[in-house]
Amino acid sequence: MKKNPSRRQILQGLAASAIVIGFSIDQCCWVTSANAVSIFEKLPQLDGQLYTDSETLASASVDFGNIIHRQPIAVLYPGSIEDIVQIIQFARTHKIKVAARGQAHSTRGQSQVEAGIVINMSTLNKIHFVGTDRAVVDAGVLWSQLLQQTLPQGLTPPVLTDYIGLSIGGTLSVGGIGGATHRHGVMVDNVLELKVVTGIGQLETCSQLQNSHLYESVLAGLGQCGIIVQATVKLIPAATNARVFELYYDDLATFTRDQRLLINDERFDYVEGQLIAKDTGGWRYMLEAASFYTPPNVPNNSYLLAGLNYNRGTEKIEDKTYFDFLNRLESTVAFLNSIGVWSFPHPWVDLFVPNSAVETLVAEVAASLTLANTGQGPILLYPVKTKRFQLPLFRIPKEKVMFLFSILRTADPPDSSTVTKMMNDNRKIFEQNRDLGGYIYPISSVPFSGDDWKQHFGSCWEKLVSAKRRYDPDNLLTPGQGIIQALAPNQTAI
Repeated sequence: MKKNPSRRQILQGLAASAIVIGFSIDQCCWVTSANAVSIFEKLPQLDGQLYTDSETLASASVDFGNIIHRQPIAVLYPGSIEDIVQIIQFARTHKIKVAARGQAHSTRGQSQVEAGIVINMSTLNKIHFVGTDRAVVDAGVLWSQLLQQTLPQGLTPPVLTDYIGLSIGGTLSVGGIGGATHRHGVMVDNVLELKVVTGIGQLETCSQLQNSHLYESVLAGLGQCGIIVQATVKLIPAATNARVFELYYDDLATFTRDQRLLINDERFDYVEGQLIAKDTGGWRYMLEAASFYTPPNVPNNSYLLAGLNYNRGTEKIEDKTYFDFLNRLESTVAFLNSIGVWSFPHPWVDLFVPNSAVETLVAEVAASLTLANTGQGPILLYPVKTKRFQLPLFRIPKEKVMFLFSILRTADPPDSSTVTKMMNDNRKIFEQNRDLGGYIYPISSVPFSGDDWKQHFGSCWEKLVSAKRRYDPDNLLTPGQGIIQALAPNQTAI
């Protein structure tokens, strides 16, 4: 951790760097950080640390997507929840935008804020309690860190994303989908209680039974109404092992038929799938499924594979520890980091496709996909039951089953023309899916207008705008996606 700078050092750093941070409508000129010195002299006393050095600001202007770059004027590493309350009240007084940053796994600047304050949640990382059915954790805790404490007690969150090196607060702000979603819903469906700092700078506790309006406005709410600072998440008994099956198909319809069968009868604990490039061109399909168990009880392979029409003789079956299965991407991420590819732009597109349209859409998109225009990135395709979803802002097709269709692109070469082409392709696929009744999972790199967001939220749009006015009336929070832009039309940068 860096040494906590003095107030004088903060102000000197601001004056020396003279970063352009915004345009003042009142003064009709560009304002630099040097002009902000008088404002930061009024900075409240904090338990944590506020940085304005160029290295920290530059780091906060980049996310995993590495496509959008917005530089803040300061980055807060909070030492307490009270720090977040204080900084939001300070920002509100001085009309400064604020965004929370977890692991910055966003792909199009969602956790960035131009000329504002980024709250790096990584220092808010305490696990307060682990009980028989729940855990109380700070928002900066990683799911992998929570598992390290719950698994020795035989407990686990019901559903996890494929990559568990994500922060709990960041995941809950978007949804959190994974291979166990067909059984347990998305991660926001497994939250018992939240502590939230609103855009007014008030600390609120909310749940389904208490302050439910805020609860439903924050979970999968994309940071528009409050910053999640603490969560009580559900736990269930955990197995010690996972038997993992990889089953291969040449036919898309047969592949999706078997996936539907498995989520309907729930014989597996985990069901996902991928499109795998053939050496000769085109694609084959891999159904990935896992059965969790604790010896001496073991899965019955014959029962699990009954009625499936995969290519016999190509299947792969492997036993792993439960944690090793959940953490299976760690080595891949480490390798990509070691060769520099993890820092390449990642124009991902993640879509929720209606069951009735999935074969048509995927076949059409796959016909023009190659490893070159995915940058070797994986392509996911798997079904979930929509009846498991309870939160209104997690937008999904109006069918009993939907498919997650994700093209996790890497721009290679990492130049602007490659990124632009991938983003344009993403937009085209998004529109195709939208016109079929599908939705985007808003972790994606797809250019979105205000009209797109209105269409996305549909019948929930007015409720979201109303909640924004109630909990963030000055429109300070999480401006990166440009979701709600008209609440404070006269607001100016400092």
